[in-house]
Amino acid sequence: MENAVEVENLVKIYPDGTRGVDGLSFTVHPGEIYGLIGPNGAGKTTTLRIIATILQPTSGEARVYGHSVADEPEKVRMIIGYLPEDAGAYKYLTGLEFLRFIASFYTDDEERREEMVREAAEMSGLGERLGDKIKSYSKGMLRRLLVAKTLMTHPRLAILDEPTSGLDVAHAYRVRRIIKQYSREHGVTILLSSHNMLEVEYLCDRVGIIYRGRIVAEGEPDELKQRYGAENLEEVFMKTVGGEN
Repeated sequence: MENAVEVENLVKIYPDGTRGVDGLSFTVHPGEIYGLIGPNGAGKTTTLRIIATILQPTSGEARVYGHSVADEPEKVRMIIGYLPEDAGAYKYLTGLEFLRFIASFYTDDEERREEMVREAAEMSGLGERLGDKIKSYSKGMLRRLLVAKTLMTHPRLAILDEPTSGLDVAHAYRVRRIIKQYSREHGVTILLSSHNMLEVEYLCDRVGIIYRGRIVAEGEPDELKQRYGAENLEEVFMKTVGGEN
């Protein structure tokens, strides 16, 4: 079976000489939720931006369902959805207007467009607030809208950078539930980054711990806990990279 994501010896060197990633390799299987965790500056966002074709790698290879992100970026963009950590939305549109605007980029068929919007509306759980302008939304409401916007296009791969960053417990819970339910119901592969170890443990089928641009531990959450004699992923994280921070 063709892998959803294949990253081999990936290197990204920025103009100032900083190595964003340094020989990174990992694989994401179709239909799974794979989490990248690591400290600030470890290379999580750089990795996701390369896979999303936002950044060009310096060397190495990254492929999405067999398509090279460097050589076939247009083909990759056709099958992915990408949600950056700092994503925003047009604040003077209502939630529904925003969803219809985004859907119009993916189909000219009005019926299909409205179907996408209905699906996103249900996913977001925002109800009547979708009729309000986005500028009135809390950060949690906006994030729910943006996650729904990313998934409503039915990407083969959804790339989510810190999907619950800065959210309170209730909003974070709702966003996690959206992600997990949608992946399971539609077979969408999810690649996400997160600082929240409990979140990763709840969401992810497999986890890669990234440090200084490389994977230093990888496996299913329970497997990693057993391997490192840890009660939770936070302990695994501390045993693999915590002593060096």
